This record gives sequence, structure tokens and C-alpha cells, in this order.
Amino acid sequence: MDVAQNLAEIKTKINEASHKVNRDPNEITIIAVTKYVTIERTMEAIEAGISDLGENRQEGFLEKYDQIQDNVTWHFIGSLQTRKVKDVINKVDYLHSLDRLSLAKEIEKRASSTVNCFIQVNVSGEDSKHGLHPDEVMEFVEKISQYTKIHIVGLMTMAPHTEDKELLHQVFGILRNLRDTIKERNYPFAPCEYLSMGMSNDYDIAIEEGATHIRIGSKLVGANK
Repeated sequence: MDVAQNLAEIKTKINEASHKVNRDPNEITIIAVTKYVTIERTMEAIEAGISDLGENRQEGFLEKYDQIQDNVTWHFIGSLQTRKVKDVINKVDYLHSLDRLSLAKEIEKRASSTVNCFIQVNVSGEDSKHGLHPDEVMEFVEKISQYTKIHIVGLMTMAPHTEDKELLHQVFGILRNLRDTIKERNYPFAPCEYLSMGMSNDYDIAIEEGATHIRIGSKLVGANK
């Protein structure tokens, strides 16, 4: 199945999930996760109407950034090592994986302008996942106020790979409530309006819980390794 057909099916599911909770489906940004996907397949996604691309490896990101000249929005969604910040930070539009002060410090040092960042939160507590514990997030946000190059636009999480819908609702709901708490503080450096959550197997549930950015790989552009 080609990307255009995949995208049509995804949009149908987005509409269904949005209407279920009285949301506007146009509020949802689809990020095509193109890790391990060829330039040709990525271009097929762009031609199908995708304007947001997500990469989680520096090498894959730089390769596509250098070759794709179309007007796209770039999202770096993987864990970013501090030593690699200088190579990517002035090329991405959004960083979805801010999770430590050492990374914030390096962004402050290397960025030529303000960087839109999602704080990554490990809601599920899985050892295999990066991110702050939910209880650490508020203190972390307050410490970010000293970094003038960082703009906290939202929170990001990765849910467990499970068929347990109740657990998925719980994980995504915790992130939404945490986002709401930060948003209510009206920090000028952290409006925290967005929620980056939901992937190929659970994006409909994420949308029901308030996701604004969903990261779709295998169901859109093909199987990711």
C-alpha cells in the first residue's frame, strides 16, 4: 500500500477519535517518522501531503535534511547526546526529547535562536525509555527559566507497547494533566500547549486523551526497525 493510501486511513481514524471526544481533527499534527526509511519513501510522504518529518538519529536526520529541499517542518524525536547538539540544533524546528539540564545547557550554548522543545516524560517508568519521572517535571521546568534559548512548547511521552487500552488511557492522561498544570502557571518561557504522544499502535487513544502531535512510522511510511 502506498503512503497516500496509508495517510487516508490514518486521517479517517483521526477523525473518528477526534469526534469521539468532541475535538477538531485539524488540531492534530501528523509527524511522519522516517527512521530507516529511504529518501524516496520520504519524498512519497511529502507528495502525499505530509509536511512534518521526524527523525530520531543524528545521521538519518542530517542525511534527509541535506537532500530534501521541500518546505517541511523538522522534528528530532530521539534522545539527543550533548556532543551532537551542535550538529542538529540549528536545523530542527522542534526537539521532542529535552530531559536533562546538561542538554539544556548545551542547547543554550549552541543554538543561534530560540528552540521549540518538548520535555520528554517517562510516564510508564520503563527502564528502556528516556525521560523525566512525572514528579521531576515541575522542578525541571522552573530550572529551564534560566535558559533564554529554550521555549517549552509541550510534553512528550512514549507509552508501553501494549494492547491494554485502559493502561494507555492512564499513561496519556497523566501526561495531559501534567501539561495542564504547567500551562496554568503561565510561564512565558513555557506555554506548554502541546502533547506529543501516540504512535502507530496507539495514536487513536492518544488523541482521545488530548494529543496534538502524533508520531507515525510503520502505519504511514513502512515498517521501522
